[in-house]
Amino acid sequence: MAADLNEKVERYERLLREALGKADISPIERSHMRKVAEDYKNMARSYYEDGMHFIRSEDSVNALICFSYGHAWLDAGARLGVFDVDDDVLFTI
Repeated sequence: MAADLNEKVERYERLLREALGKADISPIERSHMRKVAEDYKNMARSYYEDGMHFIRSEDSVNALICFSYGHAWLDAGARLGVFDVDDDVLFTI
């Protein structure tokens, strides 16, 4: 079971890292939706950083949770339209 968990942690870390790199903020500067996009991306980055902390602490369960939550923020932003994305593997579009 530990091997399955470790594989999932690695896979979800990679997916979130890639999604962070592809989630381009689309609303114009100084708009309310721009702030929403920035908040969503900051939440995703924070969860990514927390996940990396948990990996270093050898806490795979919480790392997986963080990577999953982080990706959910980006996916929600993609569905809302605040990120310009075209990857239907990384995002639900």
